[in-house]
Amino acid sequence: MEAVVNSKPTKELPVHWQRPDLWLEEKAGDQPEKPAILFGERPITYRELWERVVRLAAGLSRQGLCPGDRIGCLTTNHPAFLETYFASSLIGAIFVPMDFRLAGPELRFQIEDAEPAAFILGSAQEDLPGSFFQNLRTKTPRIIQLQPCKEPGGDLCYEELVQEGPFPDREGPDRAFSPEEPQLIMYTSGTTGMPKGAILPYRKTLYNNLNAQCFFDLNSNDTVLVPVPLFHSLGLNILSVPVLFQGGTVVLLERFEPEATLRAIEKHGVTFVGAVPTVYNRLLDHGLSGHDLSGLRFCFTAGAPIPVSVIEEYHRRGILLKQGFGQTETSILCCLDAQDAIRKAGSVGKPVVHAEVKVVNERLEEVSAGETGEIVARGPIVMLGYWQRTEETEKVFRGPWLRTQDLATRDEEGFVTLVGRKGDMYIRGGENIYPEEIEKVYQTHPDIEEIAVIGIPDPDLGEVGLAFVVLREGARWDEAAMKDYVRGKLSRYKTPRRFVQLRSLPHTVTGKIQKYRLRETLFETPP
Repeated sequence: MEAVVNSKPTKELPVHWQRPDLWLEEKAGDQPEKPAILFGERPITYRELWERVVRLAAGLSRQGLCPGDRIGCLTTNHPAFLETYFASSLIGAIFVPMDFRLAGPELRFQIEDAEPAAFILGSAQEDLPGSFFQNLRTKTPRIIQLQPCKEPGGDLCYEELVQEGPFPDREGPDRAFSPEEPQLIMYTSGTTGMPKGAILPYRKTLYNNLNAQCFFDLNSNDTVLVPVPLFHSLGLNILSVPVLFQGGTVVLLERFEPEATLRAIEKHGVTFVGAVPTVYNRLLDHGLSGHDLSGLRFCFTAGAPIPVSVIEEYHRRGILLKQGFGQTETSILCCLDAQDAIRKAGSVGKPVVHAEVKVVNERLEEVSAGETGEIVARGPIVMLGYWQRTEETEKVFRGPWLRTQDLATRDEEGFVTLVGRKGDMYIRGGENIYPEEIEKVYQTHPDIEEIAVIGIPDPDLGEVGLAFVVLREGARWDEAAMKDYVRGKLSRYKTPRRFVQLRSLPHTVTGKIQKYRLRETLFETPP
C-alpha cells in the first residue's frame, strides 16, 4: 500500500468501540431480538446479523482472504452490503464499496486501482456489457454473486458461502489490531476529475460515530431511513453505521421512490431520514400530505447545497431539517442544527466536536470573520491518504492539516458558510469571483431549474464567467433577461459574460455538479 499517514495514534479507548465487528457482537449479546436492519418485509435482528457476519467471514477466510486484502462490493442497497462491511472488519480485510451507477470504463478504473481479492456482485448492473464481467473475472479471482448461481463451478454464491458454517473452533479469527489500520477505501465523487480512493482507518469510523451521536442525539430507540446509496459516505458512514453503533434500526430502501419513502417512514416509525437535497425536492413535488410523519424527530441533508426555500418549506410543515457538510476524506466536518436553519440560512453550521476545523489563508492562519479562506481539518476523523496516490496525498496535507479545497467564510458566532471550491474560483480583472455566490442568486429565478458558473479565458480581463443553465419546463430562453435578473442583486463584474442553455447538468450521486465535465463541453460549444 502506497500512502502517506497523517494522523497521531488514537488515545486509549475500549477496543470494542474501535472495531465494528466487536461492537456488533456486543449489541447482538445485549439485544439479540432487536431489529438491526429492515429490508423489504423482513427484519434482521442483531443476533441474526451477527451470526451471518461470522459465517460470511468464515467463508471468506476459507476462500483465502487475509488481512489487508481488498473486498469490492457492487450492489444496490441490500443487507449483504452491511454484512460484508462487518465481515471485512472481522478478518482484517479492507472493504471497498463501488458506485453501481458508473459506466463500465469508470468501474474498470476503480477495480484495477483497488485490485480486490474478492468481489461481491449484486443485481444493479443490467446496463453493463457482458465483456465487462468477463474482464472482471480475469482480474478478480473470487466473484461472489448475490443472486443464485446458475453455472456449477463458476462464480461463488453468496448465500452458499454464508451457509457453509462458522469458524471451526471459535467465533472469529484472532488478529493484531491497530485503530490506524485501513478499514475502508472509498472513492471520491469525482467533481474535479478522476476519483481517488480515500483510505479510511478504524479510528475515523469510531470518531465519526461519536460526532454523529452528538449531532443527531442518537440512542438505541432511533430508526433511520436510508434512501441514498450505501456506497456513498452519507448512506454508510453518516447514517447506517452510527445508528447500528448505538443499537438502533436501519431501514434500507433499495432505490429512492417518493411514495415508497413516505410509506416506509410511516410504517416503520422512522425517527429520522438522511438524504441529498434532490430527494427532499422530489418529496415536496410528490406531496407530503396523506402520510403520518409525526414520528420524525428531524431530517438530515448533505452532499450538495440545499436552497433556503426548501428548508423553509419543511419547517412550515413542522419537519425540522438539519444539514451537514463534509467530504469522503473526513465525513461530517460541520453541522447546522434545525434551530439555526432559518436564522443562519445558507450556512453549513459549526465544526463537529471530535475534530479541529478552521478557515485559513495560505499560511494556515485563521482568517477574520467575513473573510474568505480555505477549510482545513485535523484530528481523528481525517483519512490516512489516497490509495496508491502519494503525490496526491502530499498535495492535500500540510503537516497534520487536510486541505479540503472548499472556500468559506465564518461569522462572529463561528458559523461557516461555503463560498465555493478552490478550483472553481476565477479572477476577472484582478477580482476573485466565487461561482457559488452567483449561483445562489440565480437559484431564485423562477425560470431556472439549475445553473452552474465557471470561469473561461478572456484576452482582456483574464477570465470571465460562463453560466450553463437548465430551464424549467415551459420557460422561454432569454439571455438578455438572464443578465438583467441580477441587476441590483450582484455587482456588475460578477454577472456572467455568457449563458449557455443545456437540457441537463452532469452530477455526482450526491447531487454535486461535475464542472470538469462542463468544461469539456466548451470544445463543442461555439463562442
